[in-house]
This record gives sequence, structure tokens and C-alpha cells, in this order.
Amino acid sequence: MQFIDTHCHLDAAEFGNTQGSLVQEALVANVSTLVIPAVERANFATVKNLCTLYPACAPAYGIHPMYVDHAQPQDLDVLRDYLQQHQPVAVGEIGLDFFVENFDREKQEMFFSAQLKLAAEFELPVLLHIRKAQDTILKHLRRTPVRGGIAHAFNGSAQQAAEFIKLGFKLGFGGAMTYPRATKLRELAATLPLDSIVLETDAPDIPPEFLQRGEPNRPAYLPRIAETLAGLRNIPIEEIAHITSANAQQVLPGLKQI
Repeated sequence: MQFIDTHCHLDAAEFGNTQGSLVQEALVANVSTLVIPAVERANFATVKNLCTLYPACAPAYGIHPMYVDHAQPQDLDVLRDYLQQHQPVAVGEIGLDFFVENFDREKQEMFFSAQLKLAAEFELPVLLHIRKAQDTILKHLRRTPVRGGIAHAFNGSAQQAAEFIKLGFKLGFGGAMTYPRATKLRELAATLPLDSIVLETDAPDIPPEFLQRGEPNRPAYLPRIAETLAGLRNIPIEEIAHITSANAQQVLPGLKQI
């Protein structure tokens, strides 16, 4: 029984220099693969080096919408070089964030559109940040079709889920669905086609319900998060592991080489 964490910020400051032990802890917990998305030009090299050092880790490179306020157009040229030279499994983390006020939506959309074009050019899937921006993101995806990807931390409607699935996307579920009060999200997790779901931690963020307040999420917690999905769907955890891992490898074909 093996799990794939499709979204883990292993380079985050909260982890200090403990990446080696975090990866080992994940492997012991049967999390065989961790996808590490970059968020800005400044951490492209860190992500690359981590994934070189730890073979269980797979890189994605992109400029996160909450980092575009200080991004420069030439950062896209650096991104192009990384996509061309360093064999990422996806372009990411990219997308839009309309939850936080005072972020420049126009600049977010400019960088998002440019990165979708790079993904299309290199025939790579994308890892999407979609907070409060699902419909606008769907509009961009219809305008610039890409090779599918993952709608990370999905929390939209069933109708929006269906539209992402039509466009070749899987939907990322993680710690948020472990909270009993997250009724709409748990309903989606229980009823969406299982072949459309992948698992993620977003470590150190989106801590699951079983953690103490303020404790960072870790990739080794993914199997416990998966137990919630197994319970919601009333199927064995082994089946959840098998299907969600196959889904991840389907939508991120580069994982099959790890």
C-alpha cells in the first residue's frame, strides 16, 4: 500500500533543515512520492536541489499567485529555462487567489495566462491554486488548453468540479476534509467519481483535524488523511491508496519515472 502526496512544500521555513527526516518519516508511513511545487523564482533552485537529493521527491516549477506582487516579467524566462532543463512533473504552483484583498488581480491573471502558455508549449500538466477563483480559472483554461493537472485544495461546487474534470483535471483533497464541520467538502469527497480524486497534504499548511493547534502538517500524515476519505466512501484504505496513486500517475505522467 503506497500513497502519493501530490502537493507538499517541503522547502517551507517551518521545516527548518529537517527535510531528510521528513522524507524518511513519509517513506516509513508508505508515502512513496512527494510532489514539491515551487512558488517563486527565488525557490526554484531549492526545489530542484531537494528533488535531486531525495529521489522520492518530484519537482514542479511555477509562480504562485500570492507571490506575483514582487515577480518580474524576466522571472518567466527563468521559469522557461527550468521547465526546459530540469524535468518537472508539472508547472506549479500557479493560479489565482481572490480570497486575499488588495492583491493585484490583473497582475495575477497576466502571470497565470503566461504560465498556462508555457505549460501548453512544454506539454506539461499544471498544479492550480484556485482559492475563490474557480470560475475565472476555468475561463483561462478554456482559452489556453493544457494537459490537465490538479485543482489543488479543491473547495468549489459539484458543478465546478465537473467542469475541471471535463478539462482533464483531478481534484486535490487533504486535511480540510478531516473536519466534521466541512460538510460540503466531505459531501464532494464522498460523491465525486473516485477516479477524479488525488490526495495531498499541502504541508506544512492545511493541518488535519487530528493535529494540535499550531502544529505543522507533514507528508507522513497523508495515510491518516486518507482514512477519512476511505470512511466517507465506505471502502478499504488499501483501495483508496491504489486508486488515488494511479490517478496521480495518470494526471502527472512524469511520476511514473520515479
